Amino acid sequence: MKLKEMLIGLEGLKVRGNLELEVVGLESNSKEIKKDFLFVAIKGFSVDGHKYVSDAIKKGATAVIIEEGCDLKSLAIPQEITIIMAKDTREALAICSSNFYGHPSQKFKLIGVTGTKGKTTTTFMIKQILEKAGKKVGLIGTIATYINGKKVKESDRTTPESIELQREFANMVEAGVEVVVMEVSSQSLKLHRVDGCDFDIVLFTNFSEDHISEKEHPDMQDYLQSKLKLFKMCKTGITNVDDLQAAKIPRLFPEHNITTYGIDNFANVLAKDITITNSYVDFKVKITDRNERVKTGIPGRFSVYNSLAAICVAQKFGIEPEIIKEALLEVRVPGRSELVDNAKELPIMIDYAHSPESLENILQAVKSYTRGKVISVFGCGGDRDSGKRPIMGEISGRIADFTFITSDNPRTEEPQKIIDQIEKGMKKTTGKYKVIVDRTQAIKEAISMATKKDIVVLAGKGHELYQEIDGVKHPYDERNIVKDIIKNLK
Repeated sequence: MKLKEMLIGLEGLKVRGNLELEVVGLESNSKEIKKDFLFVAIKGFSVDGHKYVSDAIKKGATAVIIEEGCDLKSLAIPQEITIIMAKDTREALAICSSNFYGHPSQKFKLIGVTGTKGKTTTTFMIKQILEKAGKKVGLIGTIATYINGKKVKESDRTTPESIELQREFANMVEAGVEVVVMEVSSQSLKLHRVDGCDFDIVLFTNFSEDHISEKEHPDMQDYLQSKLKLFKMCKTGITNVDDLQAAKIPRLFPEHNITTYGIDNFANVLAKDITITNSYVDFKVKITDRNERVKTGIPGRFSVYNSLAAICVAQKFGIEPEIIKEALLEVRVPGRSELVDNAKELPIMIDYAHSPESLENILQAVKSYTRGKVISVFGCGGDRDSGKRPIMGEISGRIADFTFITSDNPRTEEPQKIIDQIEKGMKKTTGKYKVIVDRTQAIKEAISMATKKDIVVLAGKGHELYQEIDGVKHPYDERNIVKDIIKNLK
């Protein structure tokens, strides 16, 4: 592709050199540069890509995009190299990537889901409904990337960098994907990762305090404004009217076609007559022209909201109520309030909760609908923030009826040391607990003391399929662990 074609859509560029160059690829990582590539220098939080311009040229880059304000003289770029100076190189990377890969998001329906909580579960629900309706579906999010039902790669962030995202979109086009559903983080919107994407439907689940730090958002206003950028990219939206900030969207975007959903306030799609147990939720909702009873095997009030959001999307596609109901009944999200089917029919939930806030949220949620005991099994990861360990111990001691303190991923730390720090917080409460370093043994004892009225929450590992000990990752799937324990208990 000619360099000038890759730059279409970018304004205010300053250029030195030949724009008729044939470019065979582009990268923002100098290590990945090959002959006749375009190198885009990104000024990151910890690494400034401008320092690697000379490395990229040595590896074969024939053109570079640099950011306005950088010291051009110090870069000492050879005369034969084409230089493009852009106002924002992150935006340039996104637009160039979309151009290079042939605007793949225009070749399928793209659904973007943003919000503080519920993005992962909602995207999986939408995926399940669309696949049940016979669609070829791609999914990009926090857990993994899926193409036509197959997991193709684990994720290291909620929304990939723009070049990786456009490359994945191109793979989906090649695989014949008809609809892509994607989690869109506030960071991805702020840092231009989704620029160049052609959204057909955008969805806002809810908004609460999160991601406020030096490397993320300076304050809540910046966090909210970043999320709202998604609605500036698409005129067809869906939002939760029970959330204070999300409810403002129809007024903020009056020219948009916005569908609303909720439980407590008037909405286009409204849940009524809700039943929440420790193994499912069900509720009444009007789909097309009649009231339907919808049930899903992900317990909790938040599950009603996520289901309503997915129903709103399904209606945009004209999917039959029976298909929607079947899909929501079957859906399971790896490591997100995931109930493990087992021979004893005990409510055993796997959840990725690995921070104080997420542990408190999941334990409070299950406490609200469980008639019996809440049994918590958790540990904390090694080589990570040690300050949260006593806090999490105190949270579990305060909320759960019984806690097993155990190992998570100790990595290179001594497991007992991590547990001792958790126990300090636990001792501030009157909560009953037991320390069992071996996670499998802790799970076994938790299951042994549980009845069908109780719920066992295995917190921390979620979708992970390994346990890292002494720097070595050992296969560890809690679903299989649970099934083996119950099989032996029988």
